Amino acid sequence: MGGVSEHAAGPVTDAPRDLPDLLRRLVHRDPDRTIAVDTGPAGETIPVTRAELWTRTRRLATELETAGVGRGDCVAVWMPNWSDALAWQFAVAARGAHVIGINTRYQVDDVTHLLDRARPVLVALAHDFHGLDLFSRLRAAVDASSAPAPAVAVVPGPGRAPVDDPSGSDVGAGAWSPAADGDAPDPEPSDPSDLVAAFTTSGSTGLPKLAAHRGAGVIAHAVADAAAMGVTDDDAVLCVLPLSGVFGFNAAMAGLAGGATCVLEPVFDPDTVLDHIEGHRITHLATGDDLGLRLQQAQAARPRDLSSWRWWGLGDFQGRSRELAEWAGAAFGTSVTGIYGSSEAFALLSFWPDDEPAPRRRSAGGRVVHDGIEIRVADPVTEELLPDGTEGELQFRGPNVVDDYLGSPEVIARSFTGDGWFRSGDLGFLVEPGVFVYTCRMGDALRLRGFLVDPAEIEVRLAAHPEVHTAKVVGATDPDGATLAVAFVVAEDGTKPDPDALRDWCAEGLARFKVPHSVRVIDEMPTTSGTNGTKIRAATLREWAAEL
Repeated sequence: MGGVSEHAAGPVTDAPRDLPDLLRRLVHRDPDRTIAVDTGPAGETIPVTRAELWTRTRRLATELETAGVGRGDCVAVWMPNWSDALAWQFAVAARGAHVIGINTRYQVDDVTHLLDRARPVLVALAHDFHGLDLFSRLRAAVDASSAPAPAVAVVPGPGRAPVDDPSGSDVGAGAWSPAADGDAPDPEPSDPSDLVAAFTTSGSTGLPKLAAHRGAGVIAHAVADAAAMGVTDDDAVLCVLPLSGVFGFNAAMAGLAGGATCVLEPVFDPDTVLDHIEGHRITHLATGDDLGLRLQQAQAARPRDLSSWRWWGLGDFQGRSRELAEWAGAAFGTSVTGIYGSSEAFALLSFWPDDEPAPRRRSAGGRVVHDGIEIRVADPVTEELLPDGTEGELQFRGPNVVDDYLGSPEVIARSFTGDGWFRSGDLGFLVEPGVFVYTCRMGDALRLRGFLVDPAEIEVRLAAHPEVHTAKVVGATDPDGATLAVAFVVAEDGTKPDPDALRDWCAEGLARFKVPHSVRVIDEMPTTSGTNGTKIRAATLREWAAEL
């Protein structure tokens, strides 16, 4: 089994000039090497060489120029994980414009918000994907939006017939379909200081913001991630999270920067994903524990040879990452690390090196991927800087940090300190310079009997009970104003855990003040499916806890 990088942070050297230059360099190294693997409409495998993707990118950049797309414009890309999405990202960047990705699950209100904020001049729309009528959603969103109607480029997708008449997708500014063949000249170098990609935030404090990043930051981060992950030309990265989200985007860009093959999953089906890990000899994967649980269950039902799987960057969305790390490490020898990131500061901003022992290696945080990323911890109230080991707000500075919020320029001022550090809104502490542990969102921390408690401590204990499948802990306020910990759990199939017994279970392993005031067994967690994975809606649970 190949080794993973020791993950020593260092300067990003010899980085490509811009995104098109990244692809151009790969072609010069080996034009016939597979850069991406698509899945066709019948489940067939469709390999794409570096030269093929570069030809498609050049041709598309020329078409975008003809369509009037230029520097500073926004192009919305509404399609699944197809190699077309990569070509659109490279070609739009070549025009000095930027992409806002739209998740194929987005509904009319979501798209209306994006149109209002990003005001794209063009929407690249997947045609007839998975039975979804994306055009009707777009039509309704355009009607509801205050933004000018965008042009529409209808994209048929891999293995599908060209669109004969795209005029039916016109929402007011014309419609066309990219050419299926032909060549075009190399695009002129773009300015790396131009915005190239934007991502929706979680929207935990209102409507989602659109965090935009410059080309120089995207390139620097991709090169650093590839080096820290140990990605090489002989590797294969499974791109299972949507490219429209920062998690999926950064994983794919790391794969490309390292010269690996990106195996693209347009939909998530655990059996198909496991078949692809085995069949394509996948070496690197980045997901949340929500998808990880489904992979574990599917592997138990039908085992595959997953011995090629070297590295797993695992996000802890549902409190199950530690047991999944133990499973993958024991079963396949996979090196599993906790990670950290956000739409504003990039995903895979940090993770732990191979030699970091458990259990800390499984926690969110780690070492920043290059020394251009600075991190400090400040008191959330006084803004006083805190020493190593003292918990406070994580603040960042560097090329990875958000450069603009599309349609919301006023947000930039309040997102940064007076001396230019990005306020993450996350609690954590420094281990040493450039190395940190993430605790939780500042709004999720509980003050129990005077002690600041990370709900994950209680959740991990509950999830270790054999009758508990998932646990989430939130705070509720009692009549005297004190905070009470309320736990919600979903039972394992075929079990009926007793709430009082679960409290006793917590008391056996936790300090008394951490034992939840009450435990409620529910059928399923309220969740939200975003571009980075499925997360439990803590706000809904807090409402339920208040009612109780």
